[in-house]
Amino acid sequence: MKRFFPAAFIFCLASCLSVVASAQAKVPRRTVLPASLKEVSGMVRTPAGDLWMLNDSRNPPELYRFDPEAGKVLEVRRLPVLNRDWEDLATDDRGNLYIGDVGNNRNARKDLRIYIYNPQTETLDSILLSYPDQKAFAPADRKDWNYNCEAMVFFNDSLHLFSKNSFKGNFYTKHYVVPARPGEYVAELRDSICLKNRVVTGAAISSDNKTFSLTGYIIGKRLGIFPYTKASVFYFTDFQGSDFLHGKMEQRRLPKFLIARQYESITQWKDDCWLVANEGRKPQSQAVWRVKGKKNQPLSSGLTLKMK
Repeated sequence: MKRFFPAAFIFCLASCLSVVASAQAKVPRRTVLPASLKEVSGMVRTPAGDLWMLNDSRNPPELYRFDPEAGKVLEVRRLPVLNRDWEDLATDDRGNLYIGDVGNNRNARKDLRIYIYNPQTETLDSILLSYPDQKAFAPADRKDWNYNCEAMVFFNDSLHLFSKNSFKGNFYTKHYVVPARPGEYVAELRDSICLKNRVVTGAAISSDNKTFSLTGYIIGKRLGIFPYTKASVFYFTDFQGSDFLHGKMEQRRLPKFLIARQYESITQWKDDCWLVANEGRKPQSQAVWRVKGKKNQPLSSGLTLKMK
């Protein structure tokens, strides 16, 4: 027995690791997306296991069901609505899709909307929203341009939105909350966070609601000519309720290249396998990347929490 136990333990451990590795290996590290998803800006995996994607503004109001393991589009759904600036997707435990038409680059929109669509019943409804702290459209001082949004998750019957700051050098993102049901609402300003040298472009939450993530990047130019990006995923754990930004945080760099790559969305695929997607910008192709989830030990990240 003394000899059998360690051997059995090692065998079980190896088997578990093999299962996890196998699940990740089914999704390539990088999958180039078709031209129809050149401006992919949101994606989410539903409880049924379907991965849905969307493009942002200037594109048809379409949802794409994509298989990341086979690398192909399985289905396209065109909705009878406008795509003013779709930016992110969220889902609930009933499989409803929440389409965030909340892109607001010029901070002047008064028609921010989240569509509620059920792929099974094909029912469609919407949420109209506004921000409690926005008094001008657009604010006269560009330092106050923090009403663009590209990141959204569903949690506990509510939708949680995270702003993308449009003022250069200001990296605060604000956390807003609205009910996840049809109607017109003034969002609740819940919190804010400063992610140094990153603007927020995507959000996701794990299937067990224990890990919350944000994607962010910064774009610059080398020698004033050559564009580049620095991009990261921020994983938050050990938070209470929906106070995601008060959890333990770990920052991980995303794959980079000499030319700018815009990462716009993130979702959990299976267990420790997460997916991030970048838009296509020549010479970079639009693609989905497989990344690992959170490690056991959090890293120091220079996190600053402040209501602003």
